[in-house]
Amino acid sequence: MTTHADEPYPDRTPTPTPSPPTTRPLALVTGVGRTVGIGAGIARRLAASGWDIAFTYWTPYDARMSWGAESGATEAITRSLAGQGAASTAIEADLADPDTPAHVFDEVGRRMGGAPVTALVMCHCESVDSGLLDTTLESFDRHFAVNARATWLLIREFGRRFAATPGTGRIIGLTSDHTVGNLPYGASKGALDRITLAAARELSHLGVTANVINPGPVDTGWMSEEARTNIIRHTPSARLGTPQDTAHLVDFLCSGEGQWINGQLLKSDGGLG
Repeated sequence: MTTHADEPYPDRTPTPTPSPPTTRPLALVTGVGRTVGIGAGIARRLAASGWDIAFTYWTPYDARMSWGAESGATEAITRSLAGQGAASTAIEADLADPDTPAHVFDEVGRRMGGAPVTALVMCHCESVDSGLLDTTLESFDRHFAVNARATWLLIREFGRRFAATPGTGRIIGLTSDHTVGNLPYGASKGALDRITLAAARELSHLGVTANVINPGPVDTGWMSEEARTNIIRHTPSARLGTPQDTAHLVDFLCSGEGQWINGQLLKSDGGLG
């Protein structure tokens, strides 16, 4: 009697077909003017995680601040992104101009081959120290134009043009709770919070999440030695925050694993008390 118990069964496993190349999603990061800045740190982290990057900068702002404009920063940031395998484009943009947000999205689409912006990460700001008694009308209006109005207009353009896969869209804004001696900055950042968090509900039909991060005081060259010492003394980790600390949280929120976090104001300040 013949048996076939020892004969192998035919292999019915389908032959795997190569997966098509994965297209890198595109993130638009605003306020990437200096290599040591939070915006640059976020752009580099996202590039390392597989994102292509469009970023904005505004040299006149850095030039009038105490740290000054950084020569060659845009080129250096672009090279670092390319080193992570990312395609990128840099757009000089004055976000105090209400026409700028739409122009930025137009330029991103033109330069990046029409790829949809999947993540909008807003690191831009106007930040000039002044208090209740010495803030000028011009300064107050400019803070709200850049920190609040531009945030709204960027989110509006993002929502109107969103064409990425539902569930992948991300909006993240960087905020601050500083107000004393920094009235227009703190007040306009408070408006940014509300505008960004509104998107968590109003853009839910697109499958977009929206969150705000307060990174606390991050040393990007603006701190005095006295400020550094005081912050370290009041931080449990006994160190200053870095752009990378914020970048890691942004990276997580932009990932698939971060999708459930939505409509939140998150502190990433090392427990500063």
